[in-house]
Amino acid sequence: MQNTPNTPLFEAVADATCRALQEAEVHLPADVLRALQRAEEREPNPVARSELRNILRNVELAEELRLPLCQDTGVPVLYVSLPPDVPLSERLYAALAEGVRRATERVPLRPNVVDPLTRENRGDNTGPGMPSVHLRPGERFAITALPKGAGSENVSRIGMLLPSEREEIERFVVETVLRAGGRPCPPLVLGVGIGGTFDGSAALAKEALLSPIDTMTGLERRLCEAVNALGIGPMGLGGETTALAVKVRQADCHTASLPVAVNVQCWACRRATVEVRR
Repeated sequence: MQNTPNTPLFEAVADATCRALQEAEVHLPADVLRALQRAEEREPNPVARSELRNILRNVELAEELRLPLCQDTGVPVLYVSLPPDVPLSERLYAALAEGVRRATERVPLRPNVVDPLTRENRGDNTGPGMPSVHLRPGERFAITALPKGAGSENVSRIGMLLPSEREEIERFVVETVLRAGGRPCPPLVLGVGIGGTFDGSAALAKEALLSPIDTMTGLERRLCEAVNALGIGPMGLGGETTALAVKVRQADCHTASLPVAVNVQCWACRRATVEVRR
């Protein structure tokens, strides 16, 4: 990528970033929509069922009006699949940031990104460390947007368990949701990272939110059932649907460590992938 802001590749990356954010903000992924519909069909609690209907109506209105699903349009988290012929450069990061600025104006996105201490807001959702960019090698050049709202992000947790505390993982996950209560706007999708390093387990937990929620492993289903037994329910008003799904990713770790992270996501489990047109 040349060192000028208007090369074709720069524009293609900025355009794809903007489109991915718009798609994620307006359209709920099909697997998440199906999970909400199934929950509404199965939920025995009338108040909870009514809340699920309200959520589904909200999804319909966002589609019709082409407006964001939630007033908290989140902070931009981007996962970039980078093919071998695209160099990793500062211009790539600049193009991703430009895409965020365009999406902030066009979607529009609420300007959520501020300096952590002065709280100064630049108004375009960019700044040092923002957007949050995660790169990985791939065969195709694609950008996945995962807008992350604060209500759910604020109640996420990480714990450094002892290797002998494997049985405590379920307790840690359930305790995280119990402490959160209705604040993260349930029903939730929980990303759980097990293993790696302190920071690595948090990254795993967030990446787990990119996984389809149609299916769960035995461990994921067990964790989901334990969370739903809390009875927090949609929007914290009670019911059997506290979580739509739990998704787990894991990595090897130090023999003396067992990091566990829970990244909490509200019902609006937004994500979208757009290929870069070159």
